[in-house]
Amino acid sequence: MRYIGSHGVAALHKYKYSGVDHSYVAKYVLQPFWSRCVNFFPLWMPPNMITLMGFMFLVTSALLGYIYSPRLDSAPPRWVHFAHGLLLFLYQTFDAVDGKQARRTNSSSPLGELFDHGCDALACAFETMAFGSTAMCGRTSFWFWVISAVPFYCATWEHFFTNTLILPAINGPTEGLMLIYFCHFFTAIVGAQWWVQEFGKSMPFLSWLPFVYEIPTYRVVLFIMIAFGVIPTVSFNVYNVYKVVQARKGSMLLALAMLYPFAVLMGGVLAWDYLSPSDIMGNYPHLVIVGTGLAFGFLVGRMILAHLCDEPKGLKTGMCMSLLYLPFAIANALTARLNDGVPLVDESLVLLGYCVFTVGLYLHFATSVVHEITSALGIYCFRITRKEA
Repeated sequence: MRYIGSHGVAALHKYKYSGVDHSYVAKYVLQPFWSRCVNFFPLWMPPNMITLMGFMFLVTSALLGYIYSPRLDSAPPRWVHFAHGLLLFLYQTFDAVDGKQARRTNSSSPLGELFDHGCDALACAFETMAFGSTAMCGRTSFWFWVISAVPFYCATWEHFFTNTLILPAINGPTEGLMLIYFCHFFTAIVGAQWWVQEFGKSMPFLSWLPFVYEIPTYRVVLFIMIAFGVIPTVSFNVYNVYKVVQARKGSMLLALAMLYPFAVLMGGVLAWDYLSPSDIMGNYPHLVIVGTGLAFGFLVGRMILAHLCDEPKGLKTGMCMSLLYLPFAIANALTARLNDGVPLVDESLVLLGYCVFTVGLYLHFATSVVHEITSALGIYCFRITRKEA
């Protein structure tokens, strides 16, 4: 099965990345820092290797979260919170430096964009597991993944239509990640219990607010992030796509159809959890987040590839491959309703199967596309191929 046709190969040769970051923090604080950091990497080191190293920091962070908080509802040692913060900071730094290394070595390519953003998509899941252990969110950790995945998917969708990745003055890759690693460092000082106590006790100066006094702090933070982060960002994405579609006299319904696989993925997982006789999100949060995060990574990767290869706008039916396992999982949960609460197949095995399925699907996509792009462009994934002047 090939993912790139002859038209896609021709488009890859013409592709030029376009992105704008309006963040003042990035422009005046982080960009100068990143420009100095890139000089620590040797000129022979390929940008994709830097991307992969940064991603492995988050994998390490997620493993620490699993070891010390298997259900994301118990407090790990305070040094773990500090490690989470440091590893996330290193991930952000490496994620920014890889592009500078590509320009420094004259080795920029469409593969670099796919590799970079593909790792970023998976990072949503791995950082969720780290933050879940810090804030002891338990089953609510999945919703923290949702509020990171929704803006990411919509930004990718916007990029597909506008051909420019636009980051607003306050955005997730810059201020969002900074806020999270400062939360990790803060928790290393005050302890994880701060997140699960009543909001009125965590923030005494805000105890006068109605309705939220007795709500756990992490839930109030979730609501604040949705209200002031997710909703404005997604509205910005939809508006930008609408302007482009109107200018081209296209169909907004056709554009919105590209959101369908992601909506079905979230709806399917939530339906499975609702019907689950064994509380999959409470007892196996890591498996749910990893499996769904990999399915999400496939959706994002498929959309990025469609952009790189200049595919027609509209729903990509191949994206729906990531949804094939969910009907079986939901049907298995439904059998418990007919069998005194006991499903046909043990749900821990079904969850493991879900992860195996999504790992296999994602690895097949990633390895196939990397091979096809490197063959088409005459480059290597982990070796610098300088362009001829």
